[in-house]
Amino acid sequence: MIVEERTAAYLRSLEQDMPPYLAGLEEQAITQGVPIIRKDAQALLRFLIRMRRPKRILEVGAAVGFSCMYMNEYLQEDGRIATIEKVPMRIGPAKKNLATAPFKERIALLVGEAADVLKDLADGGSEIKMAPRFYNMEGNGREVSSCGMAEDFAQGGDLSQRGIQEVYLPAGEASVWQDNAFGEKYDFIFMDAAKGQYMNFLPHILALLSEDGIFVTDNVLQEGSIAESKFAIPRRDRGIHMRMREYLYELTHREGLNTAVLPVGDGMSVTTCC
Repeated sequence: MIVEERTAAYLRSLEQDMPPYLAGLEEQAITQGVPIIRKDAQALLRFLIRMRRPKRILEVGAAVGFSCMYMNEYLQEDGRIATIEKVPMRIGPAKKNLATAPFKERIALLVGEAADVLKDLADGGSEIKMAPRFYNMEGNGREVSSCGMAEDFAQGGDLSQRGIQEVYLPAGEASVWQDNAFGEKYDFIFMDAAKGQYMNFLPHILALLSEDGIFVTDNVLQEGSIAESKFAIPRRDRGIHMRMREYLYELTHREGLNTAVLPVGDGMSVTTCC
């Protein structure tokens, strides 16, 4: 714990109950050992979303969909959220959960390696137009959709060579993402993915962040061990430890960025452009 447990417990006691569908999913994830955002991290995300009122959110690291559904709960009516996930064992549960979410028409799940998907979005995502339902990229860029009809990717070309391997729209034809570009700027980006890759993700994240956008990174303090010397860290963890230190230094010293690092959850950084 970064914050002393007694204080953390008191702060958690101040939080209002979340909607039952989210509380149930949170309990299920905890029981199954699936890492999800902690209570204090939830509170910060909710506060920032309600304050900033973003219309376009990008999440890097969907897991089973909890944080996407949580942010979607507080998103304004004309907003939308895209989330990225690569781990096969997480993708199935994420699809199932997202399909039950209220306001699921605002959600899109992008399947693929985060670095490749982010590069795809930053470099050419504006060319990707989605037809109804979801599609699994294969050799010819086509697939039989869930309603049993073969569909083309409009204006997207052969997407089998792109980072986005699949686009899942849980609301199907009712999705607001249809015929809208994924590669436009996002005014709120939340990253909760492979910590050792944060530096590799950063250039693409900044390219996708709107001029007045907010970029939040989770798990940056590594249970407080980030403050330790690398020689106090187990050898197997030193690589991630050093890369996270490099990442935090970049966020706090790079010209044009304004970053606060907060002892919330497992550590969160909040970044804006200045």
